[in-house]
Amino acid sequence: MTPTKWVRIWNERLPDVPLTLVQVTAAEAFGLLREGGADAGFVRLPVDRTDLSAIPLYTETTVVVVPKDHVVAAVDEVAPEDLAEEIVLHPLDDTLDWERPPGLPALERPATTADAVELVAAGVGLLVVPQSLARLHHRKDLTYRPITGTPESRIALSWPQEETTDLVEQFIGIVRGRTVNSTRGRPATPAQPKGGRADAGGTSRKGAAGKSGGKPSAKSGGRATGKSPRSGSGGAGASKGAKRAKPGKPRRRS
Repeated sequence: MTPTKWVRIWNERLPDVPLTLVQVTAAEAFGLLREGGADAGFVRLPVDRTDLSAIPLYTETTVVVVPKDHVVAAVDEVAPEDLAEEIVLHPLDDTLDWERPPGLPALERPATTADAVELVAAGVGLLVVPQSLARLHHRKDLTYRPITGTPESRIALSWPQEETTDLVEQFIGIVRGRTVNSTRGRPATPAQPKGGRADAGGTSRKGAAGKSGGKPSAKSGGRATGKSPRSGSGGAGASKGAKRAKPGKPRRRS
């Protein structure tokens, strides 16, 4: 992951709350969340929803990592059958859900993706991985090309269900692109003094905080309208005081 944009927005909206990034492998991410070592994390699907929440974000491009002088480096895209005669490394920490990896298997599976990249640089074989891992383990003597017809890795934002705090909600909002004025994306509003304040009409009303959790209450006081509590559609006119008709002279009966 390259969360630079989201970290920048966080620092702009919550400058007093430091955001610390921790880099872990895909296999370590879920354990770190469950142990409380991180409040939220970018993980690869699937996610065990028993105790973790997750929001799918995007699907990664799958690429094949090759030496720069390899024939694959001369094309824009390859298919699995193009690697039929190539040794394709399959590390033990592979993040792709293969039914059968393309190419010819190596004699041994590398322990990690990092080890597999070293073997590619040594000319032992090729490696198919999500693009983010190819970037993470970038070397000057290696390159990569997109490969079609292979499994893809989906990225999600995940966090412990029982730890959905206000700050976690803030981070979710930033990642999902909510603006600062969004109901769920804006910083918490400081509580108003208990004494309240007067509005332009002079009517005292309570602060926006309190039991409503920082959101304005639907029952908060507003300006006086001048309408009588019992008035109907003509109440406003009645409150202004309508002129009474002058009493006339009594008529004689015929």
